[in-house]
Amino acid sequence: MDRPEPSAQGILGGTFDPVHYGHLRLAEEALQALGLGAVRWIPAGRPPHRGDPLVTADERLEMVRRAIAGNAAFQLDEAEVRAEAPSYTVTTLERLRRELGAVQPLVLLMGADAFLGLATWRRWQELFDLAHIAVATRPGHELDIAAMPEPLAREFRVRGGTRDDLGSSPAGRVCSFAITPLDISATDIRETLGEGRSPRYLLPDPVLAYIQQHGLYCRSATHGS
Repeated sequence: MDRPEPSAQGILGGTFDPVHYGHLRLAEEALQALGLGAVRWIPAGRPPHRGDPLVTADERLEMVRRAIAGNAAFQLDEAEVRAEAPSYTVTTLERLRRELGAVQPLVLLMGADAFLGLATWRRWQELFDLAHIAVATRPGHELDIAAMPEPLAREFRVRGGTRDDLGSSPAGRVCSFAITPLDISATDIRETLGEGRSPRYLLPDPVLAYIQQHGLYCRSATHGS
């Protein structure tokens, strides 16, 4: 008897400093729009593209754990937090390939702004050999090939596809999907907390309770989301 093809697994990495409803809606809408079997959340341990977060990697990991609790399609991956080396997307995907095998379809989830900067990432062209890329778009943050640097535009022309392509091969395609336009920023949440104001309804109550319990973000910050 033939074995069933594995369903595509979404990969959502980030600093999650802190995790908020914008992250959660992106993951939930990716599940539905792309027909994913699961979304694996991977908090970065040592993000190389920004300064050190205001809170520890273990604290960010715990906030994600609380945020995704109760959603059976969301999985938490602790490996990057436990690793001593900086968290680069290409090495994360190489690790997942070793763990999950060569035929498992992987779908790297990211926003349109991040995709437009993809050509600055470490070994970025190798990402297409390791996973598909699905780009979340919303009004004002859409995929415009004219705005892409030429090396990225060339890849996009060759690799552009649809959600149906994501489950039929392990890697190599790029598609977009629209998400609810929630303008929520981790930077704004940190600043709100630093100023003693409430960020309630911008992030899940269990996450806010953890922040308040441990006195996180008691100073204003300007790091990226």
